[in-house]
Amino acid sequence: MTKAFRTLDDANVSGKRVLLRVDLNVPTENGRVTDTTRIERVKGTIEEIAGKGGKVILLAHFGRPKGTRNDEYSLKPVAAAVSEIVKRPVAFADDCVGKVAADAIAKMKNGDILLLENTRFYKGEEKNDPAQVEEFAKLGDIYVNDAFSAAHRAHASTEGVAHKLPSYAGRAMQAELEALDVALGNPQHPVAAIVGGAKVSTKLDLLGNLINRVDYLIIGGGMANTFLFAEGKGVGKSLCEKDMADTARKILDAAGNGNCRIVLPVDGVVAKELKAHVHARVVDVGHVADDEMILDIGPKSVVAVEEILRQIKTLVWNGPFGAFETPPFEAATFAIAKTVGFLTRDGKLKSVAGGGDTVAALNEASVAGEFTYVSAAGGAFLEWMEGKALPGVEALRAK
Repeated sequence: MTKAFRTLDDANVSGKRVLLRVDLNVPTENGRVTDTTRIERVKGTIEEIAGKGGKVILLAHFGRPKGTRNDEYSLKPVAAAVSEIVKRPVAFADDCVGKVAADAIAKMKNGDILLLENTRFYKGEEKNDPAQVEEFAKLGDIYVNDAFSAAHRAHASTEGVAHKLPSYAGRAMQAELEALDVALGNPQHPVAAIVGGAKVSTKLDLLGNLINRVDYLIIGGGMANTFLFAEGKGVGKSLCEKDMADTARKILDAAGNGNCRIVLPVDGVVAKELKAHVHARVVDVGHVADDEMILDIGPKSVVAVEEILRQIKTLVWNGPFGAFETPPFEAATFAIAKTVGFLTRDGKLKSVAGGGDTVAALNEASVAGEFTYVSAAGGAFLEWMEGKALPGVEALRAK
């Protein structure tokens, strides 16, 4: 599939001004970056372009300054963090277009790295305004997009400029596209998807797409309660979208008519309130008391999921099984994550996971490194799982 996209293998960057769109929307405290994961993801692309004698011009957004200059959202402190990680000097320009940016770029030598100021200081960025696109395009000879996490947005720096300059996927973007192809584009069957999280209503497009793509759809989290309720089972005071029961039944019917088996919990861990180390008990579904809520799937359900994992070749995972931030309701998510890690390490399974809560849970269970690929992209990962075309990716397709 990567052949469908132009990558750095197809680019000659030596001596060229390379506009490199990266995701530097990192958490900071008192002007210091507190989590460098996103910088580490693009380190390889920055080093490769610099090493091949390209002039690396970093384009990025930071926070939501709403199209006006606001020093609270300046990328200046991030330049030092990038420099620390790539172990090379990183210069900073106080603007991302116009004379300030052009003058800073004119001073660059081959292999230099320059970070431009926040692209969202201009209203034209999020509007994908053609005039803004032209301003960016003037600054570079080549455009490389390494920000999959912003690829679902058609902004001037993520999509517009890709149509104006020769455009390529950076190494992190390439890895993401290859992983996604393994998971749903062209996967080895049988394929299972785990979908958790709180609400059915936010994941309707996702469920609709998956029942046509996977052999098993394993539903956990608060969403599972809505499906259990739709099947006529009492869920006590659990999180449940009762108005979505008809929709849940339609999804169950659609899966039944296709070749997709929907897997719901058969037991749950229940408690009267959600707080750490609260008294909890395990009950079969349908036996939840009126004053109890389901906060995790139970041990029989875990065994059932693990049996499926041993039969499949490909897994895509979005959303935890329970309220994993609050012990003891992390048990199912962690146990299943460890099984996935083990099967992946053993070469029996290709596993791709994504979404903020999922990544947090896998990190907490210390298994993220054992999965085939863990996407940090959040919204873009979800839209891709929903079967939507991502503007920033489409713009990189080989013409």
